Order: sequence, then structure tokens, then C-alpha cells
Amino acid sequence: MTTTVRTLSWTSFQTVLNIITLKGSSIACCCYFRVSVSMSKYKTSGNKASNDSGKSEERVGRSCVRYKCGLLNTIQDVLRQRPNWVEVKDDGEWDFNWCDVGWLRENFDYTYMEEHVRINHFRNHYELTRKNLMVKNLKRYQKSLEKDVGRVEASKCDFFPCTFALPSEYHLFVEEFNRSPGSIWIMKPVAKSQGKGIFLFRKLKDIIDWKKESYRSEEQKDAAHVENYVAQRYIENPYLISGRKFDLRVYVLVTSYIPLKAWLYRDGFARFSSTRFCLSSIDDKYMHLTNVSVQKTAPEYDPEKGCKWQMQQLRRYLTAKHGREVVETLFKEMDNIFIRSLQSVQKIIINDKHCFELYGYDVLLDQNLKPWLIEVNASPSHTPSSQEDYGMKYRLLEDTLNVVDMEGRLTGKENRVGGYDLMWNNGPVYREDVGLQTFGSSCFAANTYLGCVNDREKQLHHLFKPLPFQKKA
Repeated sequence: MTTTVRTLSWTSFQTVLNIITLKGSSIACCCYFRVSVSMSKYKTSGNKASNDSGKSEERVGRSCVRYKCGLLNTIQDVLRQRPNWVEVKDDGEWDFNWCDVGWLRENFDYTYMEEHVRINHFRNHYELTRKNLMVKNLKRYQKSLEKDVGRVEASKCDFFPCTFALPSEYHLFVEEFNRSPGSIWIMKPVAKSQGKGIFLFRKLKDIIDWKKESYRSEEQKDAAHVENYVAQRYIENPYLISGRKFDLRVYVLVTSYIPLKAWLYRDGFARFSSTRFCLSSIDDKYMHLTNVSVQKTAPEYDPEKGCKWQMQQLRRYLTAKHGREVVETLFKEMDNIFIRSLQSVQKIIINDKHCFELYGYDVLLDQNLKPWLIEVNASPSHTPSSQEDYGMKYRLLEDTLNVVDMEGRLTGKENRVGGYDLMWNNGPVYREDVGLQTFGSSCFAANTYLGCVNDREKQLHHLFKPLPFQKKA
């Protein structure tokens, strides 16, 4: 109730409260209590900007942006070096907040935000970023497509491995497991990251101990200790480079869900395992898990070289080996993954004009160059693994702030801002610089350039005019 009230005008709020009151005095009392508590918090919150300046508080461009940041990595450097942005501590009033999901969970519903304020998560971002909910929403979306449009359209969502939520779907999982004996499955905790708690298995007895422990906790009715997992069919034929497995980290920025507005960043990277791939040893985490947090503990890990390729390097490699047309098809299929996954939660995510989300997509290629969505991260790591990685993440975060545009420099009609290209704006966005004959007379080319040249500095120079309050270099 608090979230809904927070986004309504005062007139709409009074209307909603009147309707609730008609439903019954007990409900009305409950709602009045929640609202009273929230409104009192609004009055004491340090996040409300002053109204002394009247209309100057409208979002028309701010000469000074007060920011709050709960993370100590690259984003802190970007914020501190941004002209005329000032950090506030503790309960200080802020205009922009880059918070972790823990802060969001504890404070979002009780924080009053004026028109210009921005925060880096949607309230229920987890609908896409928790492994079990992501699959649940994708399955539901795929079924709705099949019902409303047909199987051909629904088949465009066949980009995630067969997955079951455990323990709730354990019996369904066992049925599927028995249909293909000997196949490899991977178990993942739904709410952990950096490769923690992940293991591969071939036999049901390998997870019996886990299952017994889960049931024991349920019998004790201690739900807080029941850890949920997903069991996912392992991709046994990954695309290999120099015999090593890798996955891709791609960045997608969503600034609105209704209507859906999504930006794709040109840079990204491939994360390689340090051990040559084979299926005879499924217990070797350095072979099967590509997470940097796992790989940097490998005996063969070289911190100077790292375990990454920039996306441009990977795209050049694939083009040289398979040809431009094949690679164009691959990257088009990845575009489909990004858009379909966002559409699967579009009606579920609580849209809020104050919110934006920078997602980190993890995509795996198989030997047929089919891309598979592994997971989506709400808090992709911005901690660099090398100087090159730091530079890429710094530019990514700087351009994220450029798109969010606290300074009010954009018109809202831009299809590109720095390294970001607008890929969806309540419908597909097409390239303006490519003739139809390049890709065939019957199709348009999407406005996406993942792994292409990122001449962001030149583009930003033409895009932005110096602000009146910015000092000339």
C-alpha cells in the first residue's frame, strides 16, 4: 500500500483511501495506520529536497546534484569525479542514490521522493534477477505467447535451459531427470552470486543429502533456513576457445517498464575458465564455473592477464572464424533474449519514474552458436579485475549517469548516449545509418551495436553542450 500511495498524486491518494474505506472499517484502519507511519517518515526523511526555491526544484537540469552511494567500488569513483555532484552522508538530503538491494528492501517503501529524484533499482527487481523467479516468469510469458499468438512466436523464448525450482518442483524435476539418464545437471542457490553454492551432478543420490536437509528444516517450520535452489540442465556442448569454456556479461539499462525503454551497452566481456573443458570431471569448479570470483582463486590464474576478453575482441574472433552473417544472426538472437526477458516481467515490475536498473546479463554460447540465458544480475559487479576492466566499467557507469541525466541535458529523443544504444522504446528501435539492402529488403536492422566500435567520447562531445555552471577546461 505504501508503494502505491507514494507514486500517486494527493488527489488520487485521497480517492484511493476513500475507496478502501468503503471496503470495511478494519481495512481502512489498517491502511490508515500504514499511511500514517509512512507519512511521518516522509516528514523526517533526509531524502526530501527543500521547497524553498519553488519551481527551481522541477527536473529541468540541476546545477548541483546531491548523491548518496552505499558501495565502495568503481561507481564511487565515477560519482566523485562527476562535475558539480556532491556526496551526502547518513541522513543528508539526496537527489540521486546508488544503493545496494539491502538498503532498498529496508528503506524504499518509507522514502519520499520528489519529481527529480532517481534511485538505481526498481522496487521488485528480483522478479527478473532471482534465478527461480526469472524462470517462472519466462515460462509464464512463453505460455501466454503460445496461447495468444501461436507456437512460432512462443518458440522465440526457447533460450533458457530446462529448469526447476527446488524443493517445490522436486517431483517434476525427477520425472524430467529420469527421461534422460546420464545427463548432467547444475544446482544453484536462487539468491546467491559469485558461484557460491553451485555444484554439478549426474545422479539423484548426489542431491539426496540436500533434499533431506531441506525437508528437515521444513519440518522444524523454520522457513528462514530452507534454502531454495534451481536445478538446471547443464549445457554440455559449450562453445570453446582454446579448449576453454566462457560466458558473456552484457549490460542492459532499463529506464522505464511502462512503457518499456531499454538501452544496450556496446562494451561487455567474455569470462573464461582457467582449465580446459571436459565432461569427465564435473567436480572441477575452475573448469565449469566462469565467475571471476571463482577463477581468481585458481592455481593457474594470472592477475595481470586476467580471464577476460573484451566484447569487441570476441566479436572480431567469431567474425573471422564464422563470417559476418553468422555473427550478425548470433547477436540478433541475443537482442531477442534481452527484450523477451524484459517483456516477461514488464507487467509485474512495479514501474516508478524515480527508478532505473542496470542489469548484468550472463549468456552462454553452445557449439552451434546458440545463445542461452543463464541469469540476470541486479547488482553486477563493478569491482575491476584489471586496469582494462576498470576503464570499461568506469565508462559504463559514467554513461549510465549520462542516460539517467540528472543535469537535464537530453531532449528525450536520443537513440544513442555515449556507449549506450536505445534498443527498445515502447517498440523496436531501428538503425538510422544502415540501408535496408545491407540486411535484406524484408527486414530492418535493430539499433544495437554490441561488440562494435565504441567511439563514445566523440559522440558525447557532439551530444552535450557545456552546461552554464560547468567550468571551461
